[in-house]
Formats: sequence, C-alpha cells, structure tokens
Amino acid sequence: MTDLTPIDNFSPRVLAWFDEHGRKNLPWQSNKTPYRVWISEIMLQQTQVVTVIPYYQKFMNSFPDVFALAAAHEDDVLAHWSGLGYYARARNLHKTAKIVANEMNGEFPSTVEGVCELAGIGRSTASAILSISRDVQAAILDGNVKRVLSRVHAVNTWPGEKKTENALWELAEAYTPATRCGEYTQAIMDLGATLCTRSKPQCLLCPIQSDCNALITGTPTDFPIKKIKKEKPTKATNMLVLANKQQQVLLEKRPSTGIWGGLWSLPENTLPASLLSENDPLDNSSAEKPEDNLILAVEQRFQTRIKNHKQLEPFRHTFSHYHLDIQPHQLHVETTHMISEAGKYQWYSLEDALLLGLPAPIRTILNSLLEPTF
Repeated sequence: MTDLTPIDNFSPRVLAWFDEHGRKNLPWQSNKTPYRVWISEIMLQQTQVVTVIPYYQKFMNSFPDVFALAAAHEDDVLAHWSGLGYYARARNLHKTAKIVANEMNGEFPSTVEGVCELAGIGRSTASAILSISRDVQAAILDGNVKRVLSRVHAVNTWPGEKKTENALWELAEAYTPATRCGEYTQAIMDLGATLCTRSKPQCLLCPIQSDCNALITGTPTDFPIKKIKKEKPTKATNMLVLANKQQQVLLEKRPSTGIWGGLWSLPENTLPASLLSENDPLDNSSAEKPEDNLILAVEQRFQTRIKNHKQLEPFRHTFSHYHLDIQPHQLHVETTHMISEAGKYQWYSLEDALLLGLPAPIRTILNSLLEPTF
C-alpha cells in the first residue's frame, strides 16, 4: 500500500478553501439541529445535493421535528420519499424517530457510539450528525472523503477492502481538527463533491494539489481503485394495470422489507407471458396466444373477468444489483368485489394514487395513463 503518512497542514488548507469557496446556503446548513442534519445526511446517501434539496424542504415542512416524524403514518413518510430510492432509508428514519421521540425525550445521543445504535445510522453518518450539529470532534468517511484521501495518498487498493478502509479511517481521524470540526466536516465533503469529483476533478483549484500523489503522477481519475464489476443479472416482470369502471387502478401494498418495501405498487406476474407454454397449468384449450395465458392467470388470481387488454410500452429499470425489464399491461376488469383486500389491495383514482409512496417506475407508468386514452 502507498505511504499513508498524514501530510502537513491538511485541515487548515481545506478550511481556508471552504471559507472562500465552500457551500454555505444549503437548506440544512441553517438551524443545525441533530434532527435536521440527520435527515439531510440520510437523504444525501447515494443521492446528489441538487436532487435532495426539494425533497428535504418538503420533508421538513411536513415533519419539522422528530416528534412530527414519529407521529406520522408510514405511508405519508414513504410518499415524501417517493422518487429518492433506497426506501429502507425512509423506513429506518421513521423507526429511529419513534425511538428518539418516545424513549429519549426527543434528544439524540451525545456520542458516536450512541447514535450508531439507532436504525440506519453508521459510523460516518453518526459522526457527521454530531460534528455538524454539535461541533463534536468526530471523523467522517463518506464516499467523497474516501475519494479525496485515496487520491491524495494514491491508495492503490480498493477502499471497500477492510484493510484499506481501516487505513482511510486512520487518515480521516488524523486530519479531523479539534476546533471548527463541524465546518471541517462540511468542507471535506464539499471538496469531494465540487472539486475532487469522480470523472472531471478540478485539480488546479484544489487546496491540496501540491501534495496530491494522484495529481503528481498525472492519474487522478485512476483513484479510488475500482472494484471489478460483475455483469448485472436481468429479471423480467409483467406489471398489471387493472382498471375498473370508475377508472380506478388497483394498487398492492408491498411487504415492509425487500425491494420497494412498504410502498404501493402495481400487482405483478413475474413469469413473462412469452414463457407461459402450452404445458402451463394455467393454460387450456381456449388459450392460443401467450397473452391469453397471462389473462387467464390474472382472472384466476383475482376472480374477475378481463374485458380488454392492452400491452403498454416496455422499459427497463436498473437497481444497484440487477436490471428489471418491465412489461406493463393495461387490463379493464368486469367485476371488482373479490379484489379489494384491507391492507394489501386498494383501488385508487390515478390522481390519488400519484399522491402515495410509489416506486419510480410505477409512477412513470401511472403518469403515462393520465392521458385521455385511459
């Protein structure tokens, strides 16, 4: 591994740059309470600042403190999160809010270890919450900081390896100052987010350029070392847009865990209609085409009759670990009395459905149906 000896005057240079060029007008930079910083830090995980800002503002307007969030219904919390992705973050926010409000009198723990015991909060996030809101001397190591430190020291191993991560933590701790810790935390994150970016770093503007080993060797974008990527598998599903005479659509509440946990979604038939063969138990003599088998499957599942069927435009949605090829089907049903099931299935108008917590691809499908042809 490259020499990881801390360089001189790292934090003073980063702070001097921040004083002149850092971002100081972001919504969460005013009234820096642990609650407000916590919400921002969770939203900013895997998500860019420009995307987070409107979500954060709407979230804080609806849930201005931990008591308001704790008292909210999970559906309402997920509706505010709809479109941000990684929905376990929202469920953990709600879970933690209840603990802090009901068991801690609304006060966050005062130590990194204590904050880490709360759902969905790791060491770096806990340190960011306490350093920014209370100026506690606590080092962070988010993606931006890993990138900065990996380039400055030309770390030639993947940061996800435990040995490398431990070494980066030692550097992060060595560079975290005893004073102005909260500002330094924001500064080092800003440096990674605005100058030391992934693909086009602005090295000539960086306060650490004279000591950056990646720049000295002319290879800044070679760091951090990337993990060898495996090709993502592809899955396929049929999304069922069941519509009744009142022009309502049927939505299904997802289980609380797993993909899109706790959100409202469209019912699915995960076996593509093209794979339903004549040997399929759902097949019968009247089914001559693959789509007929799909219709039969839907009719048996929901104990209804399909009046007409339209295959909508297919598209691909990509998760962090696989691709999902989605084929939406618009199906008008004749009867609905057997379909509604409290807590699992519910009929909604398109307008009301779009106010719920929905996965991004489901929102895309429903938005496309707002046209008069629906």
